Amino acid sequence: MTPSPAEAPADLIITGCTVLLHDDQERIGFEEDAAIVVRGGVVETVTTADAVRDRPAVERLEASGQVALPGLVNCHTHAPMVALRGVAEDLPTEEWFNDVVWPVESNLTAKDVELGARLACAEMIRGGVTCFADHYFSMDAVAAVVEECGIRAHLGEAYFSSQGPQGREKSMEFALRHRDTADGRITTTLAPHAPYTVTDADLAATAELAREHGLPVHLHAAENRDQAETSLARHGVTPIEVLRRTGILDVDVLIAHGTGILDRDLPLLRDASGRTAVATAPRGYLKFAWPTTTPVRALHDVGVPVGLATDGAASNNSLDVWESMALTALLQKSTTGDPRWLTSRQALHHATLQSARALGLGDSLGTLAPGRRADIILIDLTGPHTQPIHDLAATLVHSARSSDVRTTIVNGRILMRDRELLTIDVPEVVRELGERMPALLDRSHGGRIQEYDT
Repeated sequence: MTPSPAEAPADLIITGCTVLLHDDQERIGFEEDAAIVVRGGVVETVTTADAVRDRPAVERLEASGQVALPGLVNCHTHAPMVALRGVAEDLPTEEWFNDVVWPVESNLTAKDVELGARLACAEMIRGGVTCFADHYFSMDAVAAVVEECGIRAHLGEAYFSSQGPQGREKSMEFALRHRDTADGRITTTLAPHAPYTVTDADLAATAELAREHGLPVHLHAAENRDQAETSLARHGVTPIEVLRRTGILDVDVLIAHGTGILDRDLPLLRDASGRTAVATAPRGYLKFAWPTTTPVRALHDVGVPVGLATDGAASNNSLDVWESMALTALLQKSTTGDPRWLTSRQALHHATLQSARALGLGDSLGTLAPGRRADIILIDLTGPHTQPIHDLAATLVHSARSSDVRTTIVNGRILMRDRELLTIDVPEVVRELGERMPALLDRSHGGRIQEYDT
């Protein structure tokens, strides 16, 4: 006789932890001495530890003293660029692109991308990131790494108009070929680079492809105030207005950075007929000395979700979304002049449910609730830097570090247990990547893949 689901062993039970929950008003709360039951890669229930004390399970994790959160989402990065971490320091944006990064990227091979992606995935898994949105080249190699190591990803093959029509076509072919692969862990997007490197005609064609194939778009736009002002001076429109007139705002779109979004852009984002979201990566803005940051409060007021991101490690130096969460909260207090904005609970909302929604995955990720994918991280708050705990949300945002993540789970599969990575051999990746550095970093050819001129 086949046992009923209630009698059958769960795949995984996590017990004794404090669980971060969202209520029906999307407010953050915590349930102590709780348990999470996982079956078939999804959360079956969140209940009390007592309720599952005698419940059979294939695997149990005792998590007393730890906090269970939905896995963090890195809403915009260029994962393989960890290979360029620290090679272009203390430079203005234009020199960073033209003198170092774009000359080096002209040397990229698929193997470089694969190794960079593998190292990046290791870093993100160790930092509690269970899903990342990647926008780069040779993305077949990234997809293969994602499939193998067990993380979740939202992938797009980036293109410039300088590549000709084949750049856009390659982006579409990648998106269609890999959509919903790796047991559903890979979702895909069209990925034009930016309005300053992609023509209006190509953006309009991309919007049409997005409508035809039901694909979202992920691109950089209004990255900084200089780009917005240059666009106005040269073309009489802002980068966001370019997205509106080319139809990009009529499809689902994720806009990276947006620190140059102006007040005149807000109604366009509010009234966009597609799902519109913005990804903020504050550490890079500080490094580049940009005068403004993503206008999170103004975007909130017009109903545009803002997800947290790191950008690539060549500009940010890390893929630490935990740091992005704390910096976003602090910068918003500073720029708005209001210590009540962003609160720690609001910051946790951005790091979880809003970041999932930014990628169009808010129905399956971002909260620990029945039916959601079992992307779970366990945080150890017993260290001296997190004690005592008077306000758990504030401790998580402003005291905890990514190194406090003990266990990372994606789709119910444990990818890191007690800080031990189970799916990636980091020393071997570092060794192989190190051997390739001289060829990758050679700029003697004098070429570059693109010109930064804004």
